Order: sequence, then C-alpha cells, then structure tokens
Amino acid sequence: FTTDKATDFMPILTTLKGKKPDIIFFGGMDAVAGPMMRQMKNLGIKAKFMGGDGICSSELVKLAGDGMADGQVVCAEAGGVEGAQKAGMDKFYADYKKRFGIDVTVYEPYVYDAVNIMVAAMVKAGSSDPAVYLPVLAKTDKYKGVTGDISFDAKGDVKNGALTLYTYKAGKRDQIAVVR
Repeated sequence: FTTDKATDFMPILTTLKGKKPDIIFFGGMDAVAGPMMRQMKNLGIKAKFMGGDGICSSELVKLAGDGMADGQVVCAEAGGVEGAQKAGMDKFYADYKKRFGIDVTVYEPYVYDAVNIMVAAMVKAGSSDPAVYLPVLAKTDKYKGVTGDISFDAKGDVKNGALTLYTYKAGKRDQIAVVR
C-alpha cells in the first residue's frame, strides 16, 4: 500500500519483484504512477502496469519518462466511442482545445452531454423545477450526444455503457478497445 504523497516505492516494488508478477494493478493517479514506473524500470520489473482513469492521461508519459515501455500500460476510462461516433468526439476535442487552449482530460465530453441532456429535459418539460423535469429526464431515449446515443434504463443508469481500454505507444495514448 502507498499514499498519494509517496515518492519511494522501492520496498513495495522489491517485494513485488520477488513474486514475478505479470501485471501490477495501480489504483492511483498519474503523479504517483509515473515515479513508480521509473522505479519499476530501475528494478528490472517488466510487468504490465494496469490502472483506471487516474493514470490514463497524457501526463503519464512525461511523469514516467523512460520508465514506460510501449504497450506496458493498460488503462481504462468510463465511456467510449467507436465507428461513426468517433468523428463527433474528435470534433469536440478540437473545438475544446481551440476554445480553452488545453486538451480535454477525461470527462469533459460526458459532462457536456449530461448538461445538454438536462437542458433538453428542462426545455421539453417547460420548467427548471426538478420535480417537473426529472421525470422527463428519466425518459431520455437515444439523445444524440458527442459521446453517442444516450438512453437511460428504469433505474436511471446509462443503457449500453462503455469502458475504453488504452495503452501507450511511442509516447501517445492508443485505444485498444471499447467494451460494453
């Protein structure tokens, strides 16, 4: 175990090295993962490094430096687009960078869709009162968002939710697959 303030992972990694793992799962953020990966390399640990959206960033490449080999990292983000939806997402990324001067991180497209779905429900309900628009929101079906068509089930969960798996090659994030 470690903390978000830790910088020395050698005791943990030395123990792991003796177990010869195929994969090391890390449930933290890129700021900790990068130094950990550099220390893994120093110890000769060649295990895959797997984690969630906290490590699935463009910053990980910089933070890990030469401690990250091509294809070594597998990370996942909630959501995912494929096929025809990809063009809309690519446009969103370009428009976002042009407007704000920074890259999209993880959830901006999903927040964008969520806000627009809520606004559409308010407009359709003719009210911003949650008691009036929430029943309309719950019936959202095939809303055309930048992340794809969005519908909710009876519990309010997104139907056909996705998870996208990525790796890194030549210093760039590379999509492996979208899993539903």
